[in-house]
Amino acid sequence: MGRPAERMASMSSVPLGTSRTLPLGLKRRVDIWLQGTASLGLVEERQPQRLRWRCMSTAGILIIGNEILSGKVQDENLPYLLPQLRQLGVSVERVQVLPDVVELIASEVRTFSKAFTYVITTGGVGPTHDDVTMEGVARGTDSALAPHPRMEELLRKALKDKPPNASQLKMCMLPEGALLIETADLWFPLVRLGNVYVFPGIPRLLQKKFEGARDHFKGEPFFLRQVFVSCMESDVAQALNEVLEEFPDLMLGSYPRLDQQGYHTLLTLESRDQAYVNQALDALLARIPQSELLRVE
Repeated sequence: MGRPAERMASMSSVPLGTSRTLPLGLKRRVDIWLQGTASLGLVEERQPQRLRWRCMSTAGILIIGNEILSGKVQDENLPYLLPQLRQLGVSVERVQVLPDVVELIASEVRTFSKAFTYVITTGGVGPTHDDVTMEGVARGTDSALAPHPRMEELLRKALKDKPPNASQLKMCMLPEGALLIETADLWFPLVRLGNVYVFPGIPRLLQKKFEGARDHFKGEPFFLRQVFVSCMESDVAQALNEVLEEFPDLMLGSYPRLDQQGYHTLLTLESRDQAYVNQALDALLARIPQSELLRVE
C-alpha cells in the first residue's frame, strides 16, 4: 500500500470526484480536500462524527534555497519541523522546495497562505544577494518591503557601537505589517505576516526560533497506535483494505522494514478521535493471525 506522503503528493492530479484506484478513506479525503470549504456542510451532514479531521490545523512548508536544489547543502530543517508540528496537532499537508527566485516564492506563498492554516518558509533571510525570501513573501501577500524600526533597533543593539552596513540593513527590510516574535539571545526575531512564518535556513537558529514560537502553532492532537508484524506487507494488504472500508477516515499507514530485525512490517493507525482509532485497532487486530503479531504500541 502506498505511503501517506506519496499519496498526498499526487492529490493535485486526481480529478474531482474520481475514485481511480484510491482506497475509500483516501478517496473521501481527496475529494473533500479538492472541493475546499464551500461544500463542507453537505459532507458534514452525511458523516458528522467521522469528518472532524477537516477542521484540523494544517501547514505547508516552503524550503527555499538554490543550495538545497543543487545538492550542495542537505536540508536538516524538515526532519525537525515535521515531528514538532505533528506533536502540536498540526498536519503538514504539503512541502515544496524552491530556488531563490522572487516570483516563484511569491506564487507559492500566495497559494499556500490560502490553502493552509500555517505557512512556514525556511531559508533566504540573510544579507546576501540571493537572500530574497522577504521580497517573495511581500509580493505573495500583496505588501511592500519597508524598513522595520524595531528590527533596526535590534540590529543596532547587537552591533553595539559599530554602524550597520547596507547588507545588514537589508535584513531590516520587512513586508509591511510584519510582526516580530522575539527570541532570547537572538537579535534577529522570527518574522510573521498573517499566517506566514519566515524562518532562517540555519538549523540551530530555526530550532531556537521554533521553540520560542510553539504557542503560535496549535491543533487537535493526533492519537497514534502502532502494530508490529512479522509478515510481509502483501500478507496484510487485504486486512488493511477491509479496515479502511469500515473506518474510512482513518489515517492508516503500512511500512515494510526489510532492514529491521524482529519484524517485517510496521502498521500505523492515526486519528484525532481516540475512540475511533482504538476501534479501528481492534478491527485490524481481529484480522491479523496471532502468530504474525509481535507487539502493539
